[in-house]
Amino acid sequence: MQQYREIKARHRDAILLFRMGDFYEMFYDDAELGARELDITLTTRGDGVPLAGVPVRAAADYVRQLVGRGHRVAICEQVEDPRTAKGIVKRAVVETITPGAVLDEGFLDRRRNNFIVAWLPPEHGQPGGLAAVDLSTGEFQLETVPADRFTEAVARLAPAELVLPAEAPDPRPAALDGVLRTPRDRWEFDSALARDDLARRFQLASLDGLGLEPADLPAVGAAGALLRYLAELQPAGIPHLARPVVRRAEGHLWLDEMTRRNLELVEPLRAGTPGATLLEAVDRTATPMGSRLLRQWLLSPLARTGPIEQRLDAVEVLAQDHRGRARLREALEGVRDLERLAGRAAAGRATPRELGALRDSLLRLPAVHDALAALAHRARSTLLADAHDRFDALPELAARLAQGLVDRPPPVLADGGVIRPGFDATLDELRDLRDGGKAYIAALQQRERDRTGIPSLKVGYNKVFGYYLEVTHAHAARVPADYERRQTLAGAERYVTPELKAHEEKVLHAEERIAAREGELFGLLRAAAGREVERLQGAARAVAQADVLAGLAELAAAERWVRPVLAEGPDLVLRGSRHPVIERLMPREQFIPNDVRFTAAERLFLVTGPNMAGKSTILRQIGLCVLLAQVGSFVPAEAAEIGVVDRLFTRVGASDNLARGQSTFMVEMAETSAILHNATPRSLVLLDEIGRGTSTYDGVAIAWAVSEYLHDRVGCRTMFATHYHELMQLPERLQHARNLNVAVREVEGRIVFLHRLEPGGTDRSYGIHVAELAGLPAPVVDRARAVLGLLEGEHRVVPGAPPAAPDPGQYALFAPEAPPHPVLEALKELDVDTMTPLEALNRLSDLKRQAGR
Repeated sequence: MQQYREIKARHRDAILLFRMGDFYEMFYDDAELGARELDITLTTRGDGVPLAGVPVRAAADYVRQLVGRGHRVAICEQVEDPRTAKGIVKRAVVETITPGAVLDEGFLDRRRNNFIVAWLPPEHGQPGGLAAVDLSTGEFQLETVPADRFTEAVARLAPAELVLPAEAPDPRPAALDGVLRTPRDRWEFDSALARDDLARRFQLASLDGLGLEPADLPAVGAAGALLRYLAELQPAGIPHLARPVVRRAEGHLWLDEMTRRNLELVEPLRAGTPGATLLEAVDRTATPMGSRLLRQWLLSPLARTGPIEQRLDAVEVLAQDHRGRARLREALEGVRDLERLAGRAAAGRATPRELGALRDSLLRLPAVHDALAALAHRARSTLLADAHDRFDALPELAARLAQGLVDRPPPVLADGGVIRPGFDATLDELRDLRDGGKAYIAALQQRERDRTGIPSLKVGYNKVFGYYLEVTHAHAARVPADYERRQTLAGAERYVTPELKAHEEKVLHAEERIAAREGELFGLLRAAAGREVERLQGAARAVAQADVLAGLAELAAAERWVRPVLAEGPDLVLRGSRHPVIERLMPREQFIPNDVRFTAAERLFLVTGPNMAGKSTILRQIGLCVLLAQVGSFVPAEAAEIGVVDRLFTRVGASDNLARGQSTFMVEMAETSAILHNATPRSLVLLDEIGRGTSTYDGVAIAWAVSEYLHDRVGCRTMFATHYHELMQLPERLQHARNLNVAVREVEGRIVFLHRLEPGGTDRSYGIHVAELAGLPAPVVDRARAVLGLLEGEHRVVPGAPPAAPDPGQYALFAPEAPPHPVLEALKELDVDTMTPLEALNRLSDLKRQAGR
């Protein structure tokens, strides 16, 4: 146990899986925790030490369970052959697996990245720094982030683990709920040390070649801490880690966590609802890399016209060339997850089956290249032209893997049969010996039957006794004298002969040598793939981009979407716009398109209309159309002109946050505050029902003030859906405000929702009609109508005068101080010492008369 204790002392914060033969064992507290989490048997050693173990062959599933519950797991392997070891077998931790540091495909979602993020909070007036690595793909991102943008960044990256200085305050945005925190010493975030580490890691004379600027030192410091941590988790190194890409916030549309949630970009508002997200509606990709890239694009749209137009050019070329697009998508169908396969090969983790998948993917790349070459009007798209010109199909590696691996490699090397016959002469000779030996055994069995006259004699094999001749007791008298008894069974005896023992030694030795030679050859093939990891990652990026663009073109052609016209001004014009998710979930002819027109003269719209009329849907579809356009996609509309937006805000629906002690109204106000503090003249703000979580007058006042602020102080494009009909007066005061309503019609006492946006306001909400449609009991609906009539007429429901004012001894909260009463003031002025009894009676009579008025 001394060896175990020494290794455990270096990995106190992890569950240590200690390799002992065919099992991983856990001891002491790790055993108790592992047994409880994995529901396995907890036992003890002879000396009373708690013990629990899992088979090596099944360990991956157990590790997956532990990591999924937020634990770190250190894998301690035997690093020398136990058969040749002298004394205790040497062991070492070869990997520590955490939620953010995972390479095994079984742990991962193929459609999304698995980022581990390091965060250096702002200090001394400097912004914060963020570094993110996806260990499975090798992606490495750096970003300089002001404190107020940290929540936006982590919501976009959705990390599985957060690394931060030990003494730093723990950030608590909703995007980090349940995320593993890893504190590190503050010195590890030192930017000077990190600069040297990065330059040495990527063999650079300076970091200028990475696009880093002096202001990016916090991001460099975060990167240094993250690299040190990953080096501890992966002692063998991370050869597939790509050069870092610096993300500049000004080049991307800012989407805060609230907007991502409200627009249901990648996660539905109601967990588990299928088909409710924009990602599900627009994803036509054929490869895992393409699906991940599309998710990144949706979470981080562009904010500059030039790069957006480049993507739109490529989508247009592909959308107009049906045959070329179909050919490209067909070629992409056979490409597997090049990014992750390359990473596992470089890390020495790829299994024979995974290396076979890499080979099959590489063999498809020439078809992808040919499809790009065959696209009509390819030259009109710089993205497609560059993709074709720079495309690297790695033909040498593809040929090498095709020559070396069998068509269908087994899942693990130990199963054998990995290397193709004819690839290696030595291996072929060993296989001939082994296979010829089996034929020899069959011939020997027949020869011995003929020699002994025992028709039931057979040659068998097991791991304990090796090869043997089995004879039933009924034929024991016929056993020749040269047979040597090996084992006695209930109904038979097992024997060996000198000839059989000699042949057994040759065959078994051949099996061992075959396994060793196959392992050696497979290792060489895997290493060859690992050496090409940079080229493989480049090919994966090219394939992913072509896949996303082809998918967006397929979507545009199939759904009759149009190319948006981009501009730098304030205009935002959508004609016949549709909601990309909702229209997919219902027959096309049932969805009612709508027109929207923002200009410099008309930039704040107040939308009224009943519940269920479609106000929230219209708000969301405007936001989604703008977002899709800035992703580089066509949009669901008949025509679209979009002035590029720098920040998109949506506040739709109501929710509370009980975990943080926030009511529905408090959450609403906090979200509105974030909009007012961060919106700019180029922003688009979409608000639904601001102020409804409090009293009517308070709500109207807040909604009015928010509208004025956005109109007068911010000057951004705003659409505000409301049931406060008092707000319809705003256009009388605000020069650039206009009223709109979602039309309904009354037919024989019932309402028909037209779902059409029309000019002008409406002073009816039809709430009781909607309640009736929802199935409220008839007596409740009838009583509601009666109460509504009373409120609209007399503003009171209970007959009679209002009750008396509350006891003046009970002070009203925030009530202003009451004016002095004249009777009290007169009493204060009386001088009773100088009054006669008659004067006092007359004065008292006057005061009584005044008090009774």
